[in-house]
Amino acid sequence: MIQSIFAFFLLSSIMILSRVFYRHEGQWLGDIPARDWGRLRALVVLNHTSLFEPLLAGFGNWRLFWLFSRHGLLPIAEKTMKRRIGVLFRFLVRHPIVITRQRDHTWESVLNKIDDQSIVIILPEGRMKRADGLDATGRPLTVRGGIADILEPLENGRILMVYSGGLHHIQIPGESRWPKLFKTIRANLEILEIDAYKASVANEAGDGDFRKALIQDLTRRRDLHCPPLEDPSLRTQEGVGH
Repeated sequence: MIQSIFAFFLLSSIMILSRVFYRHEGQWLGDIPARDWGRLRALVVLNHTSLFEPLLAGFGNWRLFWLFSRHGLLPIAEKTMKRRIGVLFRFLVRHPIVITRQRDHTWESVLNKIDDQSIVIILPEGRMKRADGLDATGRPLTVRGGIADILEPLENGRILMVYSGGLHHIQIPGESRWPKLFKTIRANLEILEIDAYKASVANEAGDGDFRKALIQDLTRRRDLHCPPLEDPSLRTQEGVGH
């Protein structure tokens, strides 16, 4: 319980700081009312650009953070945990789990920890987009298949989709240590019913691979719903709108 209370105050503090130092712009998409957190089972953040993405907490509220602090499960890359900011991620949710990004025992630990109350927070691209629009190895930022392992066993709940506009105008990985203040954070948000969403993806897959169809759908959603960066010069560097 002490860890949950600490996580709640930490998330709430980040929300307050985010709202004090940044403007937040975005739209709620879909038919489910905004901030209807009932039966939330997963949070999916698309367009992973910075380790300062906890600033997206400015779009949340107290009830959401209380749910995360009690039931949140966050897979954290081993590489991230070795950074100074890794200490922050360890205390953001009830169950932080360090993973290697491989389908090994660390990933199995994540899957085995999920129960009927867990809210899994996942950035399905895994790696961060650099200023050139590619990841640290020079490859395009793609959705990875691990999210299928998360969604397949989940039923009768909801997914919160966060389509991030990117944070390179605030902090670029590997190029700046401290975030720039007084910028605009852009994101569109959408809540989906898990069973209906999975049925839609399965229908698209037909007799094919559900995992592949899910990757294609999330990629399409990212390209369609992520708003553009605030700084036009960064859009030119990346060659894309997000």
